[in-house]
Amino acid sequence: MTITTPAPVTIIGAGLGGLTLARVLHLHGIPATVHEAEPSPSARAQGGLLDIHEHDGQLALDAAGLTDEFRAIVLEGRQAMRLLDTDGTVLLDRPDDGTGGRPEVQRGELRRILLDSLPAGTVRWGRKVTRTRALGEGRFEVAFADGDTVTTGLLVGADGAWSRVRPLLSPAEPEYVGTSFVETYLFEADTRHPAAAKAVGGGFMMAPAPGLEIFAHREGGDTLHAYVALSRPQDWFETIDFAEGDAALARIAREFAGWAPELTALITESDTAPVLRSHHALPRGHRWERVPGVTLLGDAAHLTAPNGDGANLAMLDGAELGKALAAHPDDIEAALTEYEQAMFTRSAEVPTFEGADLHKIDSENNTAPWLLRAFLEHEKEGRG
Repeated sequence: MTITTPAPVTIIGAGLGGLTLARVLHLHGIPATVHEAEPSPSARAQGGLLDIHEHDGQLALDAAGLTDEFRAIVLEGRQAMRLLDTDGTVLLDRPDDGTGGRPEVQRGELRRILLDSLPAGTVRWGRKVTRTRALGEGRFEVAFADGDTVTTGLLVGADGAWSRVRPLLSPAEPEYVGTSFVETYLFEADTRHPAAAKAVGGGFMMAPAPGLEIFAHREGGDTLHAYVALSRPQDWFETIDFAEGDAALARIAREFAGWAPELTALITESDTAPVLRSHHALPRGHRWERVPGVTLLGDAAHLTAPNGDGANLAMLDGAELGKALAAHPDDIEAALTEYEQAMFTRSAEVPTFEGADLHKIDSENNTAPWLLRAFLEHEKEGRG
């Protein structure tokens, strides 16, 4: 059965993927409505820096006609990278020479330029989905917490890890992968936290050890944003009261006993209460059989533990889905089939370097010297 593109396309979730889809559809004259659970664009902080890759995120922004706007929000110098041992020894200090292909932007700023590119009223805020159900013949009903419902002939789940749309396609549910981040911020770092600021440098810093890691970015406004990674079961974290900020930070810091003080300062000197980010993933290679009138993108489709490519892939999903719908305006199923087959392949082939499978937080290879050797070998192979 051939079904033509309905108006509007119903998108659940105003993250980067859902907004990219709405923008590409808008450029092709296809109306869309985005339903978002958050009450407003400023309801919560949108996270830290994102490196936007040439092979996916930048392609999506080009398809969205937003390359100039993207370039205007790039934070210069943030592609610098440092690798530190746990005693503070700097093993790699690579400046940002302007030749890298992964410029850094604030996630919130990237979301803003996407929102600003859409017609007024495209995003409906405060629309928390409570249930979705199939009505037959490619039609779906979406119910919201405020008691309202909408019916649509093209439903896109861009609603993240705990998607309410995914059950229409797949019984898969995210599972905890054994690792969590504890997120901290240090403000006015050069003057108030000089030792930590010197350790981080001008861009990205990484200090790994088996079962433990500290990552940090230098963001705009002299802010250090740190991700303290621990390989621990969920019930271990449940013993920590994160509402008691100082006590929680002290408990986390004890796991890093013996580390250099300039590194543990990224924990103990946090200017904000620590935030726990547990990592979940869908089964590797997650896919589903084609169901008329509904599909998924981003984390709703292929959630993984953080690997540096999630936001980029979500945006590329949105762009590619929008392009497929524009290319097949008289046949939704042809468009969704084309999109899904490419997306399944793309999400299973995130580029990495040989030996990266050995670099897991709980691996004995998760050390700064091992990573340095792996990076240098990878670069040598790339040049050879």
